[in-house]
Amino acid sequence: MTRDQKIDYLEFPAQDFNAVQNFYQSAFNWIFTDYGTDYRAFNDGILNGGFYKSELKSSTANGAALIVLFAKNLERTKQSIVDAKGLIVKDIFSFPGGRRFHFTDPHGNELAVWSDR
Repeated sequence: MTRDQKIDYLEFPAQDFNAVQNFYQSAFNWIFTDYGTDYRAFNDGILNGGFYKSELKSSTANGAALIVLFAKNLERTKQSIVDAKGLIVKDIFSFPGGRRFHFTDPHGNELAVWSDR
């Protein structure tokens, strides 16, 4: 259900849709729908989004917003990302309220995962 004035959709750049789909399916069980050669949509179980054809990368170094996922088990999620061929770019660190780490997907888009445990 779409909620009024709440974040409803995310889009990321990608060149190789199969590589990013394989990564996010393996690491996070996202479901994908192909919309031709220039767009591939996803659903993470709650939020919808997509990947559009681009050589650009979403990273905090370039001023992009950081998308942060939640995990009940941070270490297990980190291992799932590594197993799926993601790259850990900032290892687990503590901050007030929890711990987190940053990773990049096969295209080089940077995201983070946090846990309050």
